[in-house]
Amino acid sequence: MSDSSALLSLHDVSLVHGQQTLLDRVNLSLSARQIMTIIGPNGAGKSTLLHIALGLQKPSSGTVSRQPKLRVGYMPQKLRINPLMPVTVSRFLRMSSQRRMSIKHALARVGISHLADRPLQGLSGGETQRALLARALLCKPQLLALDEPAQGVDITGQTELYELISALRDELGCAVLMVSHDLHWVMAQTDTVICLNQHVCCHGHPSAVSNDPAYLELFGRRHAEALALYQHDHDHRHNMHGEAVDLDTGCHHHHD
Repeated sequence: MSDSSALLSLHDVSLVHGQQTLLDRVNLSLSARQIMTIIGPNGAGKSTLLHIALGLQKPSSGTVSRQPKLRVGYMPQKLRINPLMPVTVSRFLRMSSQRRMSIKHALARVGISHLADRPLQGLSGGETQRALLARALLCKPQLLALDEPAQGVDITGQTELYELISALRDELGCAVLMVSHDLHWVMAQTDTVICLNQHVCCHGHPSAVSNDPAYLELFGRRHAEALALYQHDHDHRHNMHGEAVDLDTGCHHHHD
């Protein structure tokens, strides 16, 4: 999975802590405009892999290559705020050292202009995630790195947030590297899935991964069948006769 033209590539990356292997010879390659999502069970090393990819943590062995001067917008899994030091959303964004986009524009783009003067501590889960995303946009990233971006967000908010991420990829022309447990969205929107459980169990297009024996072993056939149905619902719409119509071609077909 290595590519000399990639924005980011990992080759045989391993991480060992004491007697425990946290990551075992992981390879991946991420190109411009590609959405890649890392999935796996709890404790699989997903966030650790993201941290190593971004240079926030060093691997025990292997190589990490990033395009020179790559602009990365990082959205961490959790925002740690000192409750004794109230910080408004605008001030939080002003703390960013790399700014190629105005704070006003970033807040507007994620739909929280009205929260500019609100203390971060008073935001809902969805509002907090949007504030984190706004901060990640300030550098006009070539790579948007998102660690569980929909954590703490209600179902409606999750759908809106993932749609926003997809739209930002198109607008900015950036790549997206994301850790997510929301397998439904992964199936519907991601270009490439990395299924991780310390090592890469399988990788590729979501439709292929969902049928891979390693994926089925981790997540179960029932879940895979539910994902296949979800993808079916998003590949086309139905006309007034109940026939499926391909979104790209407009051709219809009958269900078996």
